[in-house]
Amino acid sequence: MTINKALRAALAVLSSRDIDIKKNYPLAREFEKIKSWRLKKPELYHIWEHNISRGKYDIPVRIFTPVENNSNTLLLFFHGGGWVTGNIDSYDGVCSDMSKLTGHRVVSVDYRLAPEYRFPCGLEDCYTVAKEIFLNSDLFNVKPENIILIGDSAGGNLAAAVSLLARNRKEFLPSAQILIYPVLASDHSENSPFASVHENGTGYLLTAKRVRDYMELYSSSKSDFDNPYFAPLISKDFSNLPSTLIITAQYDPLRDEGEEYGHKLLASGGCAKIVRIPDVLHGYFSLPSWFAQVRKTYDIINEFLEEQKFNEQ
Repeated sequence: MTINKALRAALAVLSSRDIDIKKNYPLAREFEKIKSWRLKKPELYHIWEHNISRGKYDIPVRIFTPVENNSNTLLLFFHGGGWVTGNIDSYDGVCSDMSKLTGHRVVSVDYRLAPEYRFPCGLEDCYTVAKEIFLNSDLFNVKPENIILIGDSAGGNLAAAVSLLARNRKEFLPSAQILIYPVLASDHSENSPFASVHENGTGYLLTAKRVRDYMELYSSSKSDFDNPYFAPLISKDFSNLPSTLIITAQYDPLRDEGEEYGHKLLASGGCAKIVRIPDVLHGYFSLPSWFAQVRKTYDIINEFLEEQKFNEQ
């Protein structure tokens, strides 16, 4: 998928019609519901609905298991949507493809959304699910070291923040995480230090303004923008974090911050692999698996997973 002149012009028109997400997020959610109803439901999978309790609130999770389940690895998935839209229904296709193309079980988390539940509610929901799975190996019959965090966009932010919380709270620590075009920085304004915000911040569907609007809806106060659990890239300590695969998209305003996160992990003595997918926009990972760039991404994910030293059950 090369970004030729015709496609670039079409993207510019679509981007110029960007709705005001701060005013219209309920409409965006309804659109997600309609899409999920129209999607062909996954076949040839064992799908288990489950709840994990956090106080008086039950956090729904959905488990995708390939029919031939010979894997001792579990992928704990946090969906994207700017912390405001998206749910386990709208990500059924992504998670079923993920289970099929990796050969591993996938647990999808239906964390609470902003602005009704602002930071850190969604993060704490994800952390609660992770803690329950890591500390109760019998729940899914998987060893803690074989559980991998994975998320796209805002879900990548949540995966990185869960790892940071886990390290600091010392309750558990993932061995690896996969961040797909994650949002990790706190500033996407004209003052951003990242070239991708300026080069790709308009004209490529996800605009820098939309990112700022999502973050304002997610935040509880302005002070959140200085909190590393809100924006993991501003952390002062990148040591002792999981082995990390970071996948970025060429025409994405978030591209450079994801890559910078990987460089900070490496500079702190950690393990990080940074891969930029050419000729794609933010969100491409949700396309059908027959797209060449999606297949390439799964090749990279599987290569990373094979490099991890998992323990046999």
